[in-house]
Amino acid sequence: MKKLSSLLLLCFFTLSLCAQEIPDWENPEVFAINKEETRATSLPYPSEELALRDDYKASPYYQSLNGQWKFKWLPRIADVPEDFYKEDFDLSDWGEMPVPGNWEFNGHGVPMYVNLGFGFWSRRPNIDKENSPTGLYRHEFVLPENWDGRRVFIHFEGGTNSMYLWVNGQKVGYTQNSKSPAEFDITPYIRKGKNTFACQVHKFSDGSYLEDQDMWRLGGINRNVYLYSTADTRILDFFAHPDLDSEYKNGLFGLDIVLKNYDDAAKMRTVEVSLLDKAGKKVFTKSLLAEIPAGGKANLNLSGTVVSPLKWTAETPNLYTMLITLKSDDKRIIESSSHKIGFRKIEITDGQLFVNGKKVLFKGVNLHEFNTNTGQVVTREVMMRNLQLMKELNINAVRTSHYPQSPLWYKLCDEYGIYLVDEANLESHGLIYGPDIIADVPEWNKQHLDRVIRLVERDKNHASVIFWSLGNESGNGRNLFDAYDWVKARDNSRPVQYEQAYQRDYNTDIICHMYPSWWDMQRDAKKDLGRPYIMCEYAHAMGNSMGNFQEYWDLMRSSKNMQGGFIWEWYNHGYKSYDEQGRAYWAYGGDLNGYDRMNDGNFCMDGIISPDQNYIPHTYIVKKVYQNILFEAKDLDKGIIRVINDYKFTDIDSKNYSFKWQLLKNGELSAKGDFTVNLEADAAKDVKLKLPTLKKEPGVEYYLQVFAYTARETEFLPLGFEVAKEEFALGINDYFAAYSKEGKLKVDEEENKVIVNSGSINYEFSTRDGRGLLSMKDKGQNVFNQLPRLNFWRAMTDNDFGENLQYQARIWEAAGHNTIYKYLDSQEKNGAFVINYEVSLRGIQAKVDLSYTVNQDGSLTISAHYKALSDELPEIPRFGMLMALPRDYNDFTWYGRGPHENYIDRKHDSFMGIWKGLVENQAFEYYRPQETGNKTDVRWLELKNRQGRIIRVEGAQALSVSATNHRPEDLDPGMTKKQQHWSDIIPRNEVVLCVDLFQRGVGGLQSWGAKPLDQYRFMDKEYSYSYTIKVSDK
Repeated sequence: MKKLSSLLLLCFFTLSLCAQEIPDWENPEVFAINKEETRATSLPYPSEELALRDDYKASPYYQSLNGQWKFKWLPRIADVPEDFYKEDFDLSDWGEMPVPGNWEFNGHGVPMYVNLGFGFWSRRPNIDKENSPTGLYRHEFVLPENWDGRRVFIHFEGGTNSMYLWVNGQKVGYTQNSKSPAEFDITPYIRKGKNTFACQVHKFSDGSYLEDQDMWRLGGINRNVYLYSTADTRILDFFAHPDLDSEYKNGLFGLDIVLKNYDDAAKMRTVEVSLLDKAGKKVFTKSLLAEIPAGGKANLNLSGTVVSPLKWTAETPNLYTMLITLKSDDKRIIESSSHKIGFRKIEITDGQLFVNGKKVLFKGVNLHEFNTNTGQVVTREVMMRNLQLMKELNINAVRTSHYPQSPLWYKLCDEYGIYLVDEANLESHGLIYGPDIIADVPEWNKQHLDRVIRLVERDKNHASVIFWSLGNESGNGRNLFDAYDWVKARDNSRPVQYEQAYQRDYNTDIICHMYPSWWDMQRDAKKDLGRPYIMCEYAHAMGNSMGNFQEYWDLMRSSKNMQGGFIWEWYNHGYKSYDEQGRAYWAYGGDLNGYDRMNDGNFCMDGIISPDQNYIPHTYIVKKVYQNILFEAKDLDKGIIRVINDYKFTDIDSKNYSFKWQLLKNGELSAKGDFTVNLEADAAKDVKLKLPTLKKEPGVEYYLQVFAYTARETEFLPLGFEVAKEEFALGINDYFAAYSKEGKLKVDEEENKVIVNSGSINYEFSTRDGRGLLSMKDKGQNVFNQLPRLNFWRAMTDNDFGENLQYQARIWEAAGHNTIYKYLDSQEKNGAFVINYEVSLRGIQAKVDLSYTVNQDGSLTISAHYKALSDELPEIPRFGMLMALPRDYNDFTWYGRGPHENYIDRKHDSFMGIWKGLVENQAFEYYRPQETGNKTDVRWLELKNRQGRIIRVEGAQALSVSATNHRPEDLDPGMTKKQQHWSDIIPRNEVVLCVDLFQRGVGGLQSWGAKPLDQYRFMDKEYSYSYTIKVSDK
C-alpha cells in the first residue's frame, strides 16, 4: 500500500509531468495515489434505526452514481485528449456508457477470452501501447445540501484495471486493481451544488501482469460507484472477532474500532456497541470513551462473553447484528453503522480442519463473476439464482476465483450459508516460469502485498469467509511469503492457503493442490500429511466431462486429511450470440470478432451449469455425489440399509425430511413405501425397510431405490424437493437368462446369398466374401436406412482432445467402414438360422467374428467377437454397431439408466428405469459439438414411428446406446478443434442408433492430458457382445 504525504504527492505529480517516459500504468511501484486505505464495507447512518436496516438507499449520507455516464472509447492511451477532464471540454461527439457496465457489451472493443497470457504482447512491466484500450468517462452530480461541511468520499467497488480520477478539473488520484475497492476523499475538490468528475480507465496496465486469470478480459467500470459523506469524526474501520470458547458453547466477542478525526482539534467521543439477535434482542452492550487527536486516529478495543449464542456454519447461518454508534460529548448521534457477524471457530488440529469442533467436508466450486447478458456486471438476481442452484446441488463452499467479488456476494453468503475461500486478485500465470517469475522481484513486492491487504481489510468481518487465499498460479517467492506473514499477523482466526506453496513451503496452512493425478491422490490418501488436503481446483468440467466424480469422493472419504475441494468451475462462460443465419449459439474465445486476437478457444466452457444458469448433463452428478444424506446396503435380503447423516450441524428428523423407497422389477414399479429417520448430525444408523418377500426368477431383476425429500419449504428449496437418493441392485437378480423365441422360418438359397423369411420379415445374407447382411425388410420395406455396421469411434470430447486421442486413436475412426467380410458358414440350428463371417479391419491388425442368427420369431440376433492381433493397437474409443432408421422413429423408450445422458464413469446420478423421450431431444447441445446422448446399462430399447411400428433392441448383456439425429462424424471436427458451435450442426433426416458393448469413460480429472481412470478404458485384446433386433406392431 502506497502512503504519500501531501508534499510527496505534489512532487509526484510534478515528476509525472516532466518524466512521461515512465507512466504510472507501467510502473509496478505506483499503484495507488491519494487513495484511501481499504476498510470494512460499511456506511454511516444518522440513526440506529436506519443503521439496523442497513439499506444504503435509506441513508441521507449516500448517493448512488450508477447510471448513464458520458463516455468516449479510444483504442490507445496515446489517443487521450490532454484536457478531456476539464469542465469546459467539448463532449458533443461522446456517447454514453452504463455504470456498472463493460465496454465490449456496449459497442466498444472486442471481448477476449484468455486462459494463459495477458491479452497483449509485451514485456513486463510494459503494455502494448498500440493495444491499450482506454475509456474516458464524465459525470455530474449535485451535492446534497445536508452534506455541506461534511467529508465526502467517492467509492468504486471495483472494476477498473487502472484509473485516474479528476473532480471539477482537479486531479484527485490513481488506482490500479480491478477487483478491489478504490475510495478517494474528494472533500478538497468539491463545491456546493453541481460537480463534475472525470475518469480515465485503462483496460491494461502493469497491474495486468498480476491479473492473468482464466477469464474473459473486459474493460470498464463493472461494479457500483457511489458517494457518501461523514462528519469530521467518524467510524473509520472495525474488526470483529466473534469466537467460541474451547467447549464451543459460549461466544467470545472482541472488537477493534478505528476512529478518525479530520478536525484540527482533538475530540472526545463515545462509542456504543451492541449485539442483537435475530429477534432484535440485545445480547451484548458496551460503551467506550475515546479521545481522538487532531487530524489523527484512535484505536479502541473491547471484549466480552455472549452466553450460548447460536452458531454460524454454512448449514446453520445464524447471524447477529453488530451495531456501532458514535456519539458526541453531548450524547448526540454522529453516525451509526451495522454489520452482520457470526460466532464460529475455525481450527486445524492433527492435520484436519474443524469448524466449531466438527471436521467439515468442503463440497465446493470455483466461481467467476459472470453474467451472460452483461459480461462481468453481476446483479443481485444473478447471485440469488447461483445460491439457489448451489443449495439444490448440495454445494456448501465457494472459492472466489480468482479475486475478491462484489461486496453483496459476501453478505448473501453470510445470510444463506456458504463457506468462502476468499482469494486475492493476484495471478501472474504467464510469469511463473524461469527468470520471468515476479513473486521474487522486489519492485513488485508492495503491489503483491497491497492486493492481499485490501482483500483482508475489506472482508475481515464476514462469517462466510473461512480461509484467505493469497492468489492463484503466481509462483512462489518472497513477495508471497511476506503476504502470508502479514495475513497471519493481522488475522490469526482463519487459515491461509496458497496452492503454489504445494506441500513444500510454509506459506500455506492447507495443502490445496489443483488437479493432482489419480496416482498422487491415491498415494496421499494413505499418508498422514500433517495438514488438511483440500483441492483448490479439481474435476475440470469442460465439455462432456465429470467422469470419476464418485471415485474422487470415495477416495477422499477414506483419507484422514482429505476434506474435499472446489470443482473447476461453476459457469460455462458463454455469451449468447447469433450467426449470420440468425441461429443462436453460445460464444466462446475467438468468437465475437476475436478470432484474430489472443484467445484460448472454448477453454472457458468448463462449468457445471449453463451460461444462463440452468442444469446441464453433468450438473446431476454433482448433486448426487455432494448429497448430505448417504445410504449404504447393510443386509438387503432383510431390507436393512444404513443411513448416514453427512451434515455436521443439522439433525435429520421428520420435520425437515421425508423418506421414500421403491422397488423396481425389470424397470417397473413393484412396491413402494415410506420410512422415517431421526438421526443426529454426523451420525449413522440402520433402518429396516418393509420390502416384500422376493425370490430369484430367470429374466427378472430388482432395483431398490431410496430417496430423501424436504418436508418443509425453505428459502431456496420447495416442499418435496429431492435432496438425496441411492440405488441398490438386489443379489437375486438374473435378468439375462436365456428365453425361447418361437416361430417358423423359411430358408432359401440363391446364387451368392441366403434368403430367410419369418412372417412379414425378410432377410438377405451374402454367401460370398466381401459383404454380410444385405437387407432386412418388413412387409417389403427396408427396416433400416443403413444396416447395422461395426463402429469403433465417437466424436472427440474436449477431454479426448486434451489427451490427443484424436491422433492416438484415429485409426479407429473409419475402422467400421473399411472392412472385409469373409463368409465362413451357415446352418440351421435349433430352429434358427445362423450365418457366420470373419470381418477384417483394413490397415488394422484386428478382426471381428460376426454372427447373425435369425430366430424363429423373425428377430435377428447379432453377435460380435473382437480380437486384437497385435499388442501395439491403440485404445478403442467404443465397440459396437451403428445403424440408421427413418426420421419418424422419434419416440424413444429404453430400460436402463436415465433420464439424462450418462456414461460408464458418470452414471451414479442416473437410475435404472423405463424412460421415455423423443430422439430429437436426446443430444445435449454442447457448446463445442462433441459426443453426446449416451445411455448405459440398457437392457432393451424401442423406437416407434407415427404408425406405431416398433424397432426393439434387446441386449444379451448390458448395452451402451444412443439414439440421436447425428452421426459421430457430424460432431467430430477432425484432428483439430474448429471454431464450431452447435448452431453449425444440422440434424440429419434419420435416427442414428448406436448399440454398443461399451464406450470409454469421458474422464474428469483435467482436460489437458489426463485419461479416464483405467477401469473405464478398454484395452483388452478381446471383447464379445450380442443383441437382438425385433420389428413389431403394437
